Amino acid sequence: MVTVLLAVTFACGLVIAVAHLANRKFVAPVYDVAGNLTAFAAAVAASCLLGHWIPAALSAGAFLCWMLLAQRTRIAKRN
Repeated sequence: MVTVLLAVTFACGLVIAVAHLANRKFVAPVYDVAGNLTAFAAAVAASCLLGHWIPAALSAGAFLCWMLLAQRTRIAKRN
C-alpha cells in the first residue's frame, strides 16, 4: 500500500513538472526550483532506501524535469 501511495504522489509531481516543461513560457522562480529539486531528491533517496523502485523512478523523472526548468530559469535570469 505504501508503494501505491508513493507512486501516486510522485506521479502527480511528475505530471506537474512535465506540464511546466511543456509550457515553454513558464519560468519558475528560483525558490520554486530549489524547493522542488530538494523535495524530489529527498523523495528519490527515501524511496530507494525503502526499496520502492517505482516511486523512486517517478521522483527521479520529476527531478530531471526540474533540472531542465532550473536551466530555463537561469537563462531567463541572465537575459
